[in-house]
Amino acid sequence: MASIPQGKMPLIDHLRELRKRVLSSAIAIVVAFGGGWYFYNSILVALAKPVCDLRAAQTSVAASCGPLYISGVLGPLDLQIKVALMTAVIVSAPFWLYQLWAFIAPALHRKEKRNSILFVTAAAPFFIMGATLGYLILPIAIQALFGFTPDAVSNLVRFDDYLDFVLRIILFVGLAFELPVFLLTFNLIGFLRGRTILKPWRAWIFSICLAVAALSPTGDPLSMALLSAPLILFYFMAAGIALLVDKKRDNKVESIETGSTKIAAPAPITE
Repeated sequence: MASIPQGKMPLIDHLRELRKRVLSSAIAIVVAFGGGWYFYNSILVALAKPVCDLRAAQTSVAASCGPLYISGVLGPLDLQIKVALMTAVIVSAPFWLYQLWAFIAPALHRKEKRNSILFVTAAAPFFIMGATLGYLILPIAIQALFGFTPDAVSNLVRFDDYLDFVLRIILFVGLAFELPVFLLTFNLIGFLRGRTILKPWRAWIFSICLAVAALSPTGDPLSMALLSAPLILFYFMAAGIALLVDKKRDNKVESIETGSTKIAAPAPITE
């Protein structure tokens, strides 16, 4: 049988590889779901903190916790399932992001795979940074949004709707922080050049601000600025590093093509 060239796989093999990566990601999410289910109360207390002190309310057996409430017979169960599932997706994000990259990696050459190690090592820290920032801006976002409530009007919030809001911010910001990782990795494997990344910088800034405004659950200017400013900064940092990588790569290619090497000093002629 003829050997398959490197980077080329039959369609059936691609589908098998995709099934393998999806299954691995699903197993990781299920395992993390078990952890989210077990630590449900602690997670709930941490997520509710920007609105009310849930632990203090539980300790004092208070009838309510701020404006948050649960309704329906299945409301408590739905809430626990939602918290555990969203927690599992966020906690296992570094793993399923790696599986996504591993699905693409077989199409790369050996050197490109070596360079793409950056994605594996940087994806998790950047996602954690983004998720942490998303959690830290929650009090500002919630306070700004609650400020639109008219006077003498009670603003009661369903707990599951509130958690959708919170977990979407955390997941969105965490994934948004992967932008510089993807850009720099694509540059290292030779897919994108630094000039290609940097040239449309106005469009990049507009797109980042537009994405933050459209996908973020909150629309207040302060939280949008806190979300978009780090992304713009990381974009320019990634573009700058990519330019340096391109310069080094071009110098290396030029030296190989011209065959320029250091000329050794002439040796004396002995009779």
